[in-house]
Amino acid sequence: MEESEFEDILDDWFIESLKTYKDLHVYQLEHPTQVLEWTSGKTVCVAGFTPSRNEILELRLPLKLLADENKGLCAERDFKVAHGGFSDAPVRRLRHVPGRRCVVTNDGRSSDLQVWDLGGEDSDVIRRTGSIEGRRSQSESGSRIAAPLSSQPQVLHGAQSGDVRLSELTSGRTLYTLESDSADPLSSLQFVSDSVFLASCCNGSVYVADTRSSAAPQLLPAPSSPAASDNWWTDASAGRSGCRMVRVSSSGQAVISDLRRPGEAVSQAQLGDQSRLSDVSDVTVSWAPALDDCVAVSGFSGLVQIFDTSPWRSELQDARPLFEHRGHMVSSEAEDAVSVSVTSHVWHPERPRTLLSAGSDGSVHVWDWVDQSGR
Repeated sequence: MEESEFEDILDDWFIESLKTYKDLHVYQLEHPTQVLEWTSGKTVCVAGFTPSRNEILELRLPLKLLADENKGLCAERDFKVAHGGFSDAPVRRLRHVPGRRCVVTNDGRSSDLQVWDLGGEDSDVIRRTGSIEGRRSQSESGSRIAAPLSSQPQVLHGAQSGDVRLSELTSGRTLYTLESDSADPLSSLQFVSDSVFLASCCNGSVYVADTRSSAAPQLLPAPSSPAASDNWWTDASAGRSGCRMVRVSSSGQAVISDLRRPGEAVSQAQLGDQSRLSDVSDVTVSWAPALDDCVAVSGFSGLVQIFDTSPWRSELQDARPLFEHRGHMVSSEAEDAVSVSVTSHVWHPERPRTLLSAGSDGSVHVWDWVDQSGR
C-alpha cells in the first residue's frame, strides 16, 4: 500500500472514530502480547511471548478514560507502567488470582506454572515467587489456567481433559483432580461459581465439574458442525437467568447453550467467512460482563467484532456485528497492515462498552464504543 493511500485510510478512520468511539487510547509494547488480564478496574497485566527474555508489565489505564466527568480537564491520556519484571520464558497464558497481588503464568511449551508477586506500594518490581508442576512434562500448547472467583490461594490448570487439577498456590499440593479417561486438548478452563468449572476442549465438548464433589464430571458433547475438524473456543456467563455458554468454531459458527438444558442449542449463528484465521491460539470469545447478550470475538483477523446475540434463534442464521474495532489494522505502522491480527481482547469488568485489545504488531488499545443501533 502506498504511503499516501495509507494516510487517507487512517484519516478517514480517524474522522469516523469521532462518532463511533466515546474513548480510544493507544499504547505500543516492545513486543506483542497474547495475555490481557485485569488486576483491578484500573490496571491490566501484559507480557511478551518471544522465545527470549520477556517483560511482564502491570499497566495503569489512562486517567482521561477513567474520568467520569470533566474529561476535558484531564490531560493524562497515556498508559503508565505501575509494576514490571522479566520472565526468561515466553508468557502464553496469565491469570490473576482474585483478591491477591499475584498472577500465574504458563510458557505454552510445558504444563508447569510460574507464580509471580505483582508488587505493591513499597515496590514496583514483579518477581517470581514459585512454581507448580504440571501432570505432564511436555505439552504441545501448554496449560490452560483458571482461578476460583473467591480469593482462595488456588489455581486450576491442565493441558488436556485428563490432566486437570486444582492446586494450592503456596505448596503446589493437589486439592482436586478431574476424573476423565480421555486426553482431549483443552481450549480453556473457567470457573462459573466458587466451585463449579468448565473444562472446554478444542473439539467442542465441555466437562462440567464441581471441586467439592468426587462424582464424575458431566460431559457436554460438541455442537453439530459441517466441518468435523473444526476447533472450538468457549466462554460462559453466569447471571441471574442462569449460566449461558457460547462456543465459536474455526469456521465461524457460534452456538449458545444453557447449562440447565445442555442437550439443546438455545441459539446459533454464522459469524461470516473466517478464512483469515491466523493462529488457533489467538482466537478469543467472551461474554460482556456488564452488557446483556453481547459477545466479542477476535483472532480471525485484525478486527474485534461485537455481536448482539438476543435476535439469534435455534436455526442457523447469518449474524452481522453490532460493532467492529478496526483500529489495529488501520493504525498499524507495519508494512503490511492487513496482516496485523488481534492476539487477545478483554472486556472491562465494570464499564459496559469498554474493551482492551492487543495486536500482533505490539499495539494495545483501550476503547469505549458507541452503540448506534438504538439497542
